[in-house]
Amino acid sequence: MSASMALQLVVMGVSGCGKSTFTKAISEALHLSMVDGDDLHSPQSVAKMQSGTALEDSDRWPWLDRIGGYLARPLESGSSERGRVVACSALKLAYRAQIRRLAPNVRFIFLDGDSELIRSRMAARAGHFMQAGLLDSQLRTLERPTAQEQDVLKVNTAHTTDELLASVIKALQADKLCGFPIDLQTH
Repeated sequence: MSASMALQLVVMGVSGCGKSTFTKAISEALHLSMVDGDDLHSPQSVAKMQSGTALEDSDRWPWLDRIGGYLARPLESGSSERGRVVACSALKLAYRAQIRRLAPNVRFIFLDGDSELIRSRMAARAGHFMQAGLLDSQLRTLERPTAQEQDVLKVNTAHTTDELLASVIKALQADKLCGFPIDLQTH
């Protein structure tokens, strides 16, 4: 598959919505290279979040550039991979626009759900640098995608990973805007 036809996906939403889990699932199902956006944060940003301090936009712009650059990077010749997927909060329209600037064929999968369900998931996980107390900050920052963002698919995090995966694959297959002449069937 040529680089111009490579699938570019961002799994987005607030911390605790299931981005990392779903990104891994769709990566495996569709043979996509994956990166967790958390791994692209600078050490300074990770330290801020570990201390319970919310990031500022000045912390995020270089991070968003790394994400967009990763998505837009050409696939390796002879690779069986069909594209790339990144787990990234992408909370604001401006953040999504920054990623689109570098990866114009990107599609966003917005994992949206009840804040109490997300809070309970955050409280149950161990060893993650994002503190559960920062969820409120993320919810205040979140600019929910509107109908004008036609490259965003909204799905409900109350569903199982398998249900979400089936729904997203079906939507990608029907996405006339994608223009990807690839078979998205899982193996």
